[in-house]
Amino acid sequence: MKLALFDLDHTLLPYDSGMEWTRFLVARGVVEAEQEADYLAHCKAYVEGRLDIAALHRSMFAPLKRLTRAELSHWLDEFETEVSTRLPYAARVLVARHLGVGDLCCVVTATSRLIAERFARAFRIEHVLATESAVDSHGVPTGEIVGAPCHGTHKLDKVKAWLDSQGRPLARLEHSWFYSDSASDLPLLRAVRYPVAVRPDASLRGIAQFEGWPIEMLGG
Repeated sequence: MKLALFDLDHTLLPYDSGMEWTRFLVARGVVEAEQEADYLAHCKAYVEGRLDIAALHRSMFAPLKRLTRAELSHWLDEFETEVSTRLPYAARVLVARHLGVGDLCCVVTATSRLIAERFARAFRIEHVLATESAVDSHGVPTGEIVGAPCHGTHKLDKVKAWLDSQGRPLARLEHSWFYSDSASDLPLLRAVRYPVAVRPDASLRGIAQFEGWPIEMLGG
């Protein structure tokens, strides 16, 4: 079996999926316009190391607690329809190449599963490992997360557990790829046979150059 793993934000996508979701909701009047600036500020604090993923997750989903599950599903469906029409061409070609030869493909992202699954479906990727959103008794996200976020070493842990459950330990796979933009993904990048840096941050770029890993821009 051959395995292809893909990070989402700034890898398959040239942008932050959470910001795209927030802008979508603002444009339709579902949340206040100030939510976009608030989420951007939280993203900046996260990048600077002043905020953890749980807080970033709360900033994205807490304003949606007033929605019903049916309303949330409606907006997620509409969001999926919209983003599927403008996926980056180079990313679509990359994914299609792996799918076309029968590779097991999976999106592995710190993004909430609620959002990540919509992009994965748009790329025709069946499997998703993501941060799990807590929901209330009505099935609406509370803003909290369940378990560890799918980030850093936890991302590697989730991949290993997923493959182990299928009797396919990662270490035994002769062909495995992981595409990522961030040095935070080094644990998983170092665990696969073929790590690929995509639009890498400065830290990952330096490491990729030192290690001789491919660096791709996917048209961006």
